[in-house]
Amino acid sequence: MNISIKGTNLDLTSSIKEFIEEKIGSLRKFIGKTELEEDVKVFVEIARTTRHHAKGEVFYAEATMHMHTHTFRAEDTSEDIRVSINNVRHKLEEQIKKHRDAHLSS
Repeated sequence: MNISIKGTNLDLTSSIKEFIEEKIGSLRKFIGKTELEEDVKVFVEIARTTRHHAKGEVFYAEATMHMHTHTFRAEDTSEDIRVSINNVRHKLEEQIKKHRDAHLSS
């Protein structure tokens, strides 16, 4: 699995990169055996949406996963970048499971 990470309006620290690679990388177990792991490409973008928000900073995370047979996409906004990344991971997991189950039942 090839994970590319882009940060917008925030410092992309090594701890955030590791967190993203750990969370998004854990989706490997849901990828079907027909997909070669090196053929799966994931583009992750994290951003600080504003510095002028009344209740503090708002963070945005988005991920697009390209597989040979399908593309999955998820996004989330919250006051904590790690929460946004977790939510994106869960949304991708749901999409992958739904796609896998639909193909297994047909």
